Amino acid sequence: MSKPIQLSGKMLAFSRIKILSDSMSDIQTALGELVNSNKATTGIPVVIDSKSMLALDTLIDFMWSIGIQPIGVIDGILNAQAKQLRLAIFPADGKRIERLAPKTDSIEQPIQQAQQTDTSPITSSIHTQMVRSGQSIHHFGGDLTVVGGVNHGAEVITDNSLHIYSHGLGRLVAGATGDKHARIFCQKFNPTLVSVAGTYCLREDIPSQMIDQAVQVSYDEVKGLVFSLINS
Repeated sequence: MSKPIQLSGKMLAFSRIKILSDSMSDIQTALGELVNSNKATTGIPVVIDSKSMLALDTLIDFMWSIGIQPIGVIDGILNAQAKQLRLAIFPADGKRIERLAPKTDSIEQPIQQAQQTDTSPITSSIHTQMVRSGQSIHHFGGDLTVVGGVNHGAEVITDNSLHIYSHGLGRLVAGATGDKHARIFCQKFNPTLVSVAGTYCLREDIPSQMIDQAVQVSYDEVKGLVFSLINS
């Protein structure tokens, strides 16, 4: 008999739980065994990937009860339930996001750290075209600036700060490798997901007064994500 679930790699800071059974009792048993045998799974944010129709609210409640934090589903059969539960919907394997390279030359700049100078350069990149649905920019080693905007279904990711001089409607990620000083600056802020230094927030949890405004997002050790209006 095949296993009813399978835990696989990461999407950004998320792990994927692949549901391989339509038996809720088998799934719950397997999830309990997974958590008991691997304490590292406790508290991790996960995305649910299922080809079977399940009572998603029941599964979500059980996951939370054992310390797993479900944040969304893979695009498919559970979409309608996910929307009702206000969960994120991520691209399916057959619709993997197209990885783009920035459209302009990178700009090298030195970085100075407190009490010592590191002469190794970081590389900041500027993308001058719109990032469309199904497209992605991953930039590591410096700031990323997007001039053309980020549409729904697109994502932009950098390990330093992210600057968007237009609308930001997709998934916006800064400090992807854990930089707590990274920030997001967006001229018209309305993302489906925003993350800084591994701490994320879905669209429904963003303060309503920030939507469609010029916004800065930073990370605070105590408060988590901090949203503030630019020039207010």
